[in-house]
Amino acid sequence: MSMLKTVASFVLVALTATSPVAAADDEVDQSIVIQNHVFTPVELKVPTGKTIVLTVNNRDPTPEEFESPMLKVEKIIPGGSTGLVRFGPLSAGTYVFFGDFNQSTAQGKVTAE
Repeated sequence: MSMLKTVASFVLVALTATSPVAAADDEVDQSIVIQNHVFTPVELKVPTGKTIVLTVNNRDPTPEEFESPMLKVEKIIPGGSTGLVRFGPLSAGTYVFFGDFNQSTAQGKVTAE
């Protein structure tokens, strides 16, 4: 096989391995609501080994910061809006998160199984 064909084959394999279709198979969509400074549901159950795409719907008039040092994420969601938070893939375990602006009431956890 010529050098050019070998390089072209390698590039084709590399592009296929990183295609958006392959990435979508490794993602799981979840959603959560923040209202009255409380997350609902309080616990999210997710599969291990998948990237989680979490839609956070803030129904409060004030902003909230979705934060989790364990998940290595923090994102401010303005009042009356929706935002996306991505994390993972996760190993089996429990990961806590909280609303940084209302830590006493806005608490939750992600359980990866």
